[in-house]
Amino acid sequence: MAAAVDASVLREKFSQSPGRIGAVIFSAVLLIGAAYVAVSLGRDLRTAHGVTLMPFMLLGVALMVALGFEFVNGFHDTAEAVATVIYTHSLEPYFAVAWSGAWNLLGVLTSSGAVAFAIVSLLPVELILQVGSAAGFAMVFALLVSAIAWNLGTWYLGLPASSSHTLIGSIIGVGVANQLLSKGGATSGVDWSQAANVAKSLIVSPVVGFVLAAMLLMAMRMVIKDKKLYTAPAGTMPPPFWIRAMLILTCTGVSFAHGSNDGQKGMGLIMLILVGTVPTAYALNHAITPGQTQDFIAVSRQAANVIDQYVEPRAVVADPREELSEYLRSRTYTPSVALALRQMITEVGDETAMFKSLESVPDQSVRNFRNDMYLTSETLRLMQKSGQPRIRLTDWESLMNYKKYIDAATRFIPPWVKVAVALALGMGTMVGWQRIVITVGEKIGKEHLTYGQGAAAEIITMATISGADYVGLPVSTTHVLSSGIAGTMAANRSGLQWETIRNIAMAWVLTLPAAMLLSAILFTAFRAMF
Repeated sequence: MAAAVDASVLREKFSQSPGRIGAVIFSAVLLIGAAYVAVSLGRDLRTAHGVTLMPFMLLGVALMVALGFEFVNGFHDTAEAVATVIYTHSLEPYFAVAWSGAWNLLGVLTSSGAVAFAIVSLLPVELILQVGSAAGFAMVFALLVSAIAWNLGTWYLGLPASSSHTLIGSIIGVGVANQLLSKGGATSGVDWSQAANVAKSLIVSPVVGFVLAAMLLMAMRMVIKDKKLYTAPAGTMPPPFWIRAMLILTCTGVSFAHGSNDGQKGMGLIMLILVGTVPTAYALNHAITPGQTQDFIAVSRQAANVIDQYVEPRAVVADPREELSEYLRSRTYTPSVALALRQMITEVGDETAMFKSLESVPDQSVRNFRNDMYLTSETLRLMQKSGQPRIRLTDWESLMNYKKYIDAATRFIPPWVKVAVALALGMGTMVGWQRIVITVGEKIGKEHLTYGQGAAAEIITMATISGADYVGLPVSTTHVLSSGIAGTMAANRSGLQWETIRNIAMAWVLTLPAAMLLSAILFTAFRAMF
């Protein structure tokens, strides 16, 4: 009966509005952010030359769809972070949601971009190189629409499914469909080794969350003897100060980590959209200074000399671009690859010296210049991963230094993109948080969440996501946190609601194949339509 009373009190809290002051603050942040995005985008588009009306229309639609994905991600995934502080009465629901949204925003703004481009590297290389083509737009729209559709479905049912899992499934589906539709099958479809790394992180992370959260709770019991930490909240009174501070701190950390990791997943796709529609403004990083450009020219000569040591005398190359593209598709090293790479490095360096700066690259050459840099960077990444050819460690240091420069020129995220994604995540969190919060707070364990359980689950979630962000791997906040809560329930012998666990597990199992099938169908339809 106590749990029922507590649940009814929480429902009453859920129905409360943030008040006039809260609404004014949220509206002001939203308007300021939207104005910044609009002004920055307008300034960038004014620098674009020779662009007709159609690309601008496609850009507008594609950006709305991409931000729609982040909006759904907000109320689907971010809600996980606030469940513990709400169900332990540490914060009022709307204040908790606003607090979490603010730290999500900071996480997005300070993110490195590594996860964003790890997602992009899963896509078929030929679609990335031709992102402005009909097939390229079909790819982007299929990815985003399928991910949004599945996320909305699982949210409606109150299931904590993973947006990361959904997006990866959509990418694989597009790759497979592209492979089947390509004449002669001369395409790799997906970088399966990279997909396997991402899949491992998605599969292992919930296990890590379950086990480590359970172990942390048991360790806390041995070290911290305060019984209040391990009992369910009494009534609606907030916990003692130190416990409340700990729970708010962990909620803050999870929110920040979620923004820095999950917020990036749409950024890479938004950059593909920008490159495809307005390449003269976004294909190359115009923030690269003349001094950095001169350093790049010197580093290019050094890298070409390094690769030249590994070129075999019998190697012959007709077209270095086609040679490197085929290498990335087949992932089969031949003696011609080193020669093609040396030629490409030399050509990119010579053109940079001729143009003096990236801003001076002629409009008609921008897309090809970026593609050359992308091919070079991906070839180096694959060569290092495969270990072919066998390159000395000191030489790899020179080559990775060169790769750092070309990545800075092509793998960048403008500040306004981060702000737009942060606003979309924040709005989503404010709008649709209740369904997932109720599932996490009431339907995983048979007993009310204790302070210690909430803290243990969120500490492990924060650490796991931060570690994954550091190494550039996408993980699911949903998987880690819900598994962590289940782990603490098991460690506390509170009992699990197996119907909910089965439903969540079923959503996890079905997410990948469902997203693959949906995105493959949409890609085929959009490709024919475009």
